[in-house]
Amino acid sequence: MLQSKKRWNVQECDEQLVNEFVENLNITPLVASLLLNRGMTTVEAAREFLHVDAQTFHDPFLLHDMDKAVARIQQAIDHNEKIMIYGDYDADGVSSTSVMLSALQQLGADVDFYIPNRFTEGYGPNKAAFDKISAGGYQLVITVDTGISAVEETAYARELNFDLIITDHHEPGPVLPDAYAIIHPKLPGSTYPFKELAGVGVAFKLAHALLGEVPEHLLELAVIGTIADLVPLVDENRLIARKGLDYLKLTKRTGIEALLSVCGVKREEINEDTIGFAMAPRINAVGRLQDADPAVHLLMTTNAEEAKGLAKEIDALNKERQQIVNDITEEAVEFVESMYPPDENSVLIVEGEGWNAGVVGIVASRLVEKFYRPTIVLSIDSENRIAKGSARSIEGFDLFANLSKCRDILPHFGGHPMAAGMTLNRDDVEELRRRLNEQASNVLTEQDFIPITSVDTVCTTEEITLENIEQMSALAPFGMHNPKPKVLIKDVHTTSMRKIGANKNHLKLVFEDSGVSIDAVGFGLGYILDEVSPIAKVSLVGELSINEWNNMRKPQLMVEDISVDEWQMFDYRSAVDVKRFFQQVFTDQMKVVAFHASTIDKYKSLLPMEHVVLIQDEEQAKACMFAGEQIVLLDLPPSRKWLECLFVQGIPSRIYAIFLTEEDHYFDTIPTRDHFKWFYGFLAKKGPFDLKRYKEDLAIHKGWSKETIDFMAKVFFELEFVTINNGLISLVKNSAKRDLIESATYRQKQQQIEIEKNFIYTSYVQLKNQFQDIFKRSIE
Repeated sequence: MLQSKKRWNVQECDEQLVNEFVENLNITPLVASLLLNRGMTTVEAAREFLHVDAQTFHDPFLLHDMDKAVARIQQAIDHNEKIMIYGDYDADGVSSTSVMLSALQQLGADVDFYIPNRFTEGYGPNKAAFDKISAGGYQLVITVDTGISAVEETAYARELNFDLIITDHHEPGPVLPDAYAIIHPKLPGSTYPFKELAGVGVAFKLAHALLGEVPEHLLELAVIGTIADLVPLVDENRLIARKGLDYLKLTKRTGIEALLSVCGVKREEINEDTIGFAMAPRINAVGRLQDADPAVHLLMTTNAEEAKGLAKEIDALNKERQQIVNDITEEAVEFVESMYPPDENSVLIVEGEGWNAGVVGIVASRLVEKFYRPTIVLSIDSENRIAKGSARSIEGFDLFANLSKCRDILPHFGGHPMAAGMTLNRDDVEELRRRLNEQASNVLTEQDFIPITSVDTVCTTEEITLENIEQMSALAPFGMHNPKPKVLIKDVHTTSMRKIGANKNHLKLVFEDSGVSIDAVGFGLGYILDEVSPIAKVSLVGELSINEWNNMRKPQLMVEDISVDEWQMFDYRSAVDVKRFFQQVFTDQMKVVAFHASTIDKYKSLLPMEHVVLIQDEEQAKACMFAGEQIVLLDLPPSRKWLECLFVQGIPSRIYAIFLTEEDHYFDTIPTRDHFKWFYGFLAKKGPFDLKRYKEDLAIHKGWSKETIDFMAKVFFELEFVTINNGLISLVKNSAKRDLIESATYRQKQQQIEIEKNFIYTSYVQLKNQFQDIFKRSIE
């Protein structure tokens, strides 16, 4: 067997609906099943999803307070009031700020922006910032991607006599700020048709309302925050993402062109991954290490030289950020393993003096990936006794809901079910750790701590075609709630497997079923080569893609996980170097089984003795518990029956056959009955015969080996046909007739020859079949 790295949650589809989709939408069954798994339960819903470009944006005035906010902003523009956009320092906040700036500048407003410093001010509105804004003569402040938790700060804004309009998408708390207007799709009682907009999506809706038409020229900004903030890419977010990517490919924004240049991305190659893995990390890096203002300036500038300089600066900050993340992650892993091991903690809370608070969210994600536990990473400020941090969760543990139960020790926190940010007193960290672990123990099971892979559908090799893969691209752009499709290919044979890459850490394989062969690549899965036996049937989970090379296009599978459901046989019988096996192949999960103490003694210096089990009779063999285990058969037992006894408790997951032997019985000549008849007659005729003096002469005369004569003499002795005294062998007169098989030595020789024939001198397939038969007999 080979256990998969993650739990495979395979979606199931209504076959009747699949057929209905195929017939009405002219799509393949595979694509139909993918649509159903994304919640499209009607033909019309599926058609809208596939033809997203034909959809229209929802009316922005369906959002609560939108009319009130638009009227107030228009009033400020008409009276030349100074307007301040108050944003956030991540990619969603930066793009939200840029959208509002662009819309208000287009309307001729006197507008500027303010983004708090992550390190000196923290997340969201703060009183000191409001003091500066008020002192600057600003009479209207519009928050973007922030503010829904700023209850005290909003009250302070009223004291400063400026109006505050809050636009946000984070989870509303039990008490809402008393702002002039709040535009938020998740407000209690909201009738807006779509609740999952990113912060930039809400800003885009306000821009839509202000401008009187859909500001499609701002979609290239809106798509950045929408994809970067990992909101569900369905409904209006899908429309923003699809159209936004199209506009991004045609961008005229000088700053975006410069950013794409340092990312090394060509316009025609732009897709959702361009934002998720190239643009957004660089934009985020600015606010993680310093003020986020340069990121906004980059998106807003029209000066090519300025854009080029800002893009280079941001790229350099991203490289610095990557190194900081690696360093802190290393410290954090050591902290967890030494102080709060995962097997004793359902929630990990990691703290470090002076850790960069701007990257702790990334570190938390790394720790979740490694330990698969809800994780909070805190940066400790000892001087002020403050802990600032970020949290990431796993399926089954709602971070926002559980942190909400700890509000008394969390003066500042906000976020989503899967991610959150917070500030608390350092002295309360241990109490937070205690509470969250207690809460987690009430809702999480051992199964919850095994990572999950959501698999869209089971796929046959015949379905892996260029047409299917091309049709799947109609589901893009991919992201949250519309992930890249993952398929499961079950129980196929591999026709070739090899390690590739400079460090041989990747896997290249070809699998085959029903006469169809498919290429596959597994990055980081090179180790699997040593864990899949030659004729094992493998199951593969991965993403389908098209490999284009040398003007040829072929389907391929990008493998993410592999399993083998059957027990496996690994053949090391011809391995001359036993030392190499135990140095390079052996793992602590294996147990070494030997049937002869002499074998252990001979190889003792190589063997992991704490893993060695010596079995010296059938009863010992029956007592062994090897069900589901990985066992190494170091040598062969005296008979096949011992092996049948060995597996009465269950079948192992893997057998590594080495079968070291002291003697090679199979190629010895076992005397025939005619040999025994001649030897008996010879002794009857010659009388007592001195084996010590004349055995070699007799062997030469008959063309036998000396060992053959010794063997026959021993068999005759056990059958009481002869006596042997100091090498002198004599017949016993009037001995009873007995069959050769009654001699233990004769039986043992036959058994040894038979077991060597069936277990050493056989092909791999024959050997595996032998064990299949043994397993069958063991449980009978």
